[in-house]
Amino acid sequence: MTDSEALQRAQAVRHFNRFYTQHIGALHEHLAKSAFSLTEVRVLNELFRGRAQTASALGRNLGLDSGYLSRLLTSFERRNLITRRPSELDARQSLISLTDVGHAAYAPLDTAAIGEVCVLLDSLAPLDQDQLIASMKLIERLLGDQPKHELVTLRQPRAGECSWLVHRQAQWFAAQHGWDQTFEGLLARFVADYAQRRDSVREMCCIADQKGMVVGSVCIVAVSTTVAGVRLLWVEPNVQRLGIGTQLLGESVRFARRAGYTKLTLTTAATLGEPRRLCERAGFKLAGTTAERRFGKDLTIERWELEL
Repeated sequence: MTDSEALQRAQAVRHFNRFYTQHIGALHEHLAKSAFSLTEVRVLNELFRGRAQTASALGRNLGLDSGYLSRLLTSFERRNLITRRPSELDARQSLISLTDVGHAAYAPLDTAAIGEVCVLLDSLAPLDQDQLIASMKLIERLLGDQPKHELVTLRQPRAGECSWLVHRQAQWFAAQHGWDQTFEGLLARFVADYAQRRDSVREMCCIADQKGMVVGSVCIVAVSTTVAGVRLLWVEPNVQRLGIGTQLLGESVRFARRAGYTKLTLTTAATLGEPRRLCERAGFKLAGTTAERRFGKDLTIERWELEL
């Protein structure tokens, strides 16, 4: 990346920060009419939503200076908004909880804040709301300290998700490996053929869902009456090595067996280490390799097979 490109990206982030800050300020205009500052409301919200916490945990979660937070908590204690009790795990720490007075003081602010967000969302069409929330979740996943270990569930694809997977994989392989548009065309044909056949007995597509975000996928398609092929096996790069690929491939094997296939195949390029690792762990055997010109590159194509 050139210095010019890096600067443009930094400026784009700063532009979004200004835009977001303005909107957050608008959403919290009601605070001027309350007895609490925005920072005080953030602390109250943290205590309102969770169990008793220590001051160090509050400071860490909210990014607040320890001295400032100490003064703020002392003020809360004087106003009977919080209580402190010694921690059973660490006598040097105190557990902080909202009192009944604290709950009563914060509850109207929470209700008002939710109402303002609902007004903001109501100005958008339902599909735009979904796109906005998905984008917010993506930012959390990419920038959060520990966003990657959330529970992953497997489900059927929703409208548009298979096409999105084509877009996502074509985009990533072009950026990382220089593959050309013929790869996107191949993926698009897989998806089109699968969607048109709609054979739920012999074929399936599975989405890995993490808190409403698509983080992986796999499809099983019929190659013959006895052989099935793995297609669109994908795990988002920033959540790889967390067992998601193993989960997807394991579900593929179970489906293929239930559908009566005797063999499951997977084709990949030798330069891609992740599919090979998943195949080996699932018990696939390397059945052969060929040198081919694919996707604008000279590749060694590997064919993996699993006897069912």
